[in-house]
Amino acid sequence: MKKLNVTIQLEMTVPDDWELVETSEGTPVIQMADGKFLDIAIEPLFATDPEDMWSSTDSEEELHEVLDMVESEAVTYEFVTH
Repeated sequence: MKKLNVTIQLEMTVPDDWELVETSEGTPVIQMADGKFLDIAIEPLFATDPEDMWSSTDSEEELHEVLDMVESEAVTYEFVTH
């Protein structure tokens, strides 16, 4: 087996009332309106042809097969003001 590092960086325009909060374990998440929370993580997408439509899988087994390969995950959040 070999290692694959995947870095996910998103730049988003979000409502002014969103805030960064930490869970009891110190994991940062986003507090949205109406008491909802958001965490952004990887969702594997699959296709039988790379030029065709990509979609998530309906197979829990296939999804867990890929997710079980993840040894660690690090997501950072930062609000940027101009």
